[in-house]
Amino acid sequence: MRARLRQCKRIIIKVGTSTLTHPGGHLHLGRMEALVRQIADLHFEGRQVILVTSGAVGAGLGKLGLTERPAEVAAKQALAAVGQGLLMQRYEGLFGEYGLVVGQVLLTREDLEDPGRRESSAQVMERLLEWGVVPIVNENDTVTSEEIRVGDNDTLSARVAALVGADLLILLSDVEGLYPADPQLHPGLSPLSVVSPDDDLDSMAGGAGSANGTGGMVTKVAAARICAEHGIPMVLARGERQDVLRQIMAGEEIGTLFIREG
Repeated sequence: MRARLRQCKRIIIKVGTSTLTHPGGHLHLGRMEALVRQIADLHFEGRQVILVTSGAVGAGLGKLGLTERPAEVAAKQALAAVGQGLLMQRYEGLFGEYGLVVGQVLLTREDLEDPGRRESSAQVMERLLEWGVVPIVNENDTVTSEEIRVGDNDTLSARVAALVGADLLILLSDVEGLYPADPQLHPGLSPLSVVSPDDDLDSMAGGAGSANGTGGMVTKVAAARICAEHGIPMVLARGERQDVLRQIMAGEEIGTLFIREG
């Protein structure tokens, strides 16, 4: 099953806040550079890559010198307004070093659920990929209220994968993969190599992730199930691992592969 990943041509890569930022919120430029280099390599291999990126609120925290993620919705939206431009500026500069052009795509839940807007979003993605542009996707946090937002970028990336008919979704996070139980309570456990989204995964999933993120294993399991509905495999792996994307695409036993057999 891992060997099949080598043939994937259209790939969605989601990178989480914990991978992209330091604990204080500032962007982790070293990890961003490593991520962009690997995506550029995939691009020049002839693959189409869409990047779903967290980090806007975290970048805003660092820019404004704040140390904690606020609970107030308006404050988080304001931080996203500050951080989104900074995040895209960094990506544009890094991808530009490889001669690649990026395009920002900010989505809301309505863009993915309303038939007309969904079709329009899909057409935009197709045209960007046709032009050789790397789409960089995030939720439009500045204008989206809690009631109508997708809520987390794990779910967003899975919905984008379904939107564009992707061959693979890769979630890069601060965990090695899905464990059979909480590794903090059961030291020495190894992550599962391959699981089916149809398995009873809820008991293995914990709560929210890092202090600066919004997701956790629950949202990753939910993303895997969305992908499974559309026949898309998903890999969960640690984003700071050196050459993690190259290893996944080579079919190596990295992270957890979520795939529905049959």
